[in-house]
Formats: sequence, C-alpha cells, structure tokens
Amino acid sequence: MPSNDYWQFPVIDPVIFSIGFIDIRWYGLAYLAAFAFAYFWGMRQTEKDPNWSKEQFSDLLFWGFIGVIVGGRVGYTLFYQFEHFVSNPLYLFYIHEGGMSFHGGLLGVIAAMYLYARKKQRSFLQVGDFVAPLVPMGLFFGRIGNFINGELWGRAAEVPWAMYFPSGGPVPRHPSQLYEALLEGLLLFAVIIWFQRKPRGVGAVSGLFLLGYGIARFIVEFFREPDAHLGLLSLGMSMGQWLTLPMIILGIILMVRAKPNA
Repeated sequence: MPSNDYWQFPVIDPVIFSIGFIDIRWYGLAYLAAFAFAYFWGMRQTEKDPNWSKEQFSDLLFWGFIGVIVGGRVGYTLFYQFEHFVSNPLYLFYIHEGGMSFHGGLLGVIAAMYLYARKKQRSFLQVGDFVAPLVPMGLFFGRIGNFINGELWGRAAEVPWAMYFPSGGPVPRHPSQLYEALLEGLLLFAVIIWFQRKPRGVGAVSGLFLLGYGIARFIVEFFREPDAHLGLLSLGMSMGQWLTLPMIILGIILMVRAKPNA
C-alpha cells in the first residue's frame, strides 16, 4: 500500500468538458496555450525587429504549427513505437491514442522553417533566431499537460516531494514533468531573453536554444522513467539522452560560429 509520507497525485480528469462526442482535454488546452503565447511573444518581437512584419510572422506561425504536429507524431512513432509502426503502419494516424515526441516536433519545425525561409528567400538561421524564444514556454505548457494527464512520470524516488501516480504503481516517483516544465520551459525562456538583451550574431540564439534544451533534457532524463519497451540503451543512457546529444553539439557549433552583428 502507498505510504502517506509522500504526495498523492491530484487526480484530474483529463477531459475538461464534452460537447456532444467532442472531448475538450487539458492536453489540448496546453497546446492552445503554447500557440497563444507564441503568437503573443512573436507579435511583440515584430515590434522590435524591423526584419519582421506581423503578416510575415503569422505566416511563419502557421507553417510551424503544421511542422510541430506532423513532426511530433512521426517522431514519436519512429523513435519510440517503431515496432508498432512496422506491424501496423496505420498506427501513425492513431492520434487519439496520444503520443508526441519533442525531438520529432523540433525536426518538423526545422523542416517548416527551412521551407519557409526558402520560399521567402530568408536566411534559415535568421528564421531560427526569431523562433527560438517562442519555443520554451510551449514546452512549459506541454509538460504541465503531461503532469495533469499523470503520464511520463519519473523514476522511483524518496525525496520529500516524491509523488504516487495512478499509473505508476505503488512507488513514489519524481514528478519529472514539473522538472522539465521548469528547466526546459521557464528557465530556458529566461536565459534566452537575457541573452537577447545584447546584439548577437546570426545563429547564436538558435544555438543557445539547442544547447540549453539539450542540457536541461539530458539532466532531467536521469530522473524520468525510461520508456518501458526501450529501457536504458548503450552506456546506460535513455533514448531521450541519445537524441539530445546532437542538439548539444550543434548548439555549441552555432554559437561558436555566430558572427557578431555589425
């Protein structure tokens, strides 16, 4: 039986309310909040950046929305559920069962930014620098959604703030979703905004995002329960950590190579 020495997960119905056969879920609301914040902050950036108009940003945001949804689902399927996909390729479209990957979503957004930059004849890294500050708060809302759903919980723990999750068995666990919300979300957003206070070379802000997210995710993975069907991989690292290493390396390269603005 669970001990009373640790927190009990506040069971929250993942469905806020229903309209007919349509369920309005907290996780969907988290995505809506993420895009609402991205729209708000992006519009604010256009007022300070003469290289961007509100119309151009709105167009870019639409491309990014498609990229994160398609990339997030494809990435989750290929990175974490590949066996399901091989046995049933239609699993890719089982969105109602849940499953989104940040790394896949990031690749989707990168692809969308590349296509947008090419269509508008813009520098890809310039587009990346504009988008980078918009992402961390999206991660924050997304991780809060994970917490409300009681999913992606952490490893067994005995810290005072450990928590029993309904699907996590009679074992107190790290609320790793909240760790990610704070590190990948609030802290990374604050660091990027601080970094932007001075003129930076093209690609520097994009590099800082990749480096900052990579480090934060790599650290949190030590407290997050590995996917049951994958476990820990080579060198005792999780899939999330292996997928994060290229981000850290690329982030360092972009920051080193960024030339100061004239």
